[in-house]
Formats: sequence, C-alpha cells, structure tokens
Amino acid sequence: MSRPALILDTNVLVSGLLNPAGAPADVLRLVLAGHVRLAHDARIVAAYEAVLHRPRLRLDPALTAILLRGLTAEGIIVAGVPLRHRLPDRDDEPFLEVCLAAGPGAALLTGNLRHYPEPARAGAVVLGPREWLERWRQGKA
Repeated sequence: MSRPALILDTNVLVSGLLNPAGAPADVLRLVLAGHVRLAHDARIVAAYEAVLHRPRLRLDPALTAILLRGLTAEGIIVAGVPLRHRLPDRDDEPFLEVCLAAGPGAALLTGNLRHYPEPARAGAVVLGPREWLERWRQGKA
C-alpha cells in the first residue's frame, strides 16, 4: 500500500513543533514515522528554512537543520503545476502547486483554509490538520 503524500503549509509545521499536544504535532509525528510522505519542492523547503530560523520561535538551529534534512530525505520532490488562479498570498502558491502535482490522494494541510479559496484549488484536497487526522484514523486519507 502506498503512503499518501502530504504538503504541510509552514504554519502546520511550526505549530507541530511549538505545541507537541496539538493536531499539527500528531501529523508531524506520522510524517517522521514514515506513515505518510511529505511532498515538497525547493520553494517549500526554502520557506520552511526561513520561518523555522526566525529568532522569535526560539528553535534550536542544529535541531531544525536535522529535522529539515529528515523531512526532505524521506519525502518526495514534486515539480509544481502553475495555478490558473492566483491565491490571495502569492507565498502560498508553491504549496498548492505541489499538491496539485503530487497526484491522487495528496492533501495540503493548513491552519489557514481561507488562504486557499475554493476556485483556486482546482480540485486539490485542502484540509485542516484535525480534519485530515480524522480521515486518516478512519482509513479515508
């Protein structure tokens, strides 16, 4: 059985690291345990690096580097598909583009669903972490 591909919006990754008891942390644990694959491209990895190195987050740079190496090494590199419709925040576009290109079963997880309006999704599955976890537990993800 193939593992589903997930695209984690930066806010989900940060939330998962800062709050070990929340749904984003549960998703991150599934990724790190190899139950799901993280789909990404160079733009997404650069966004992760930029945000995770912000001083106000107070994350250990060495541990952050190890985490990112692990996530990307076990994940899959996907060439994004250009969007037909622009998103309100152009910085969100790589995440949706990779989701669209990652194939059937792929899902983009975000804490900001409104950043991905329905018309721009072009059929991509965009969910909050808690909703995706419910689907995962029911075998529907």
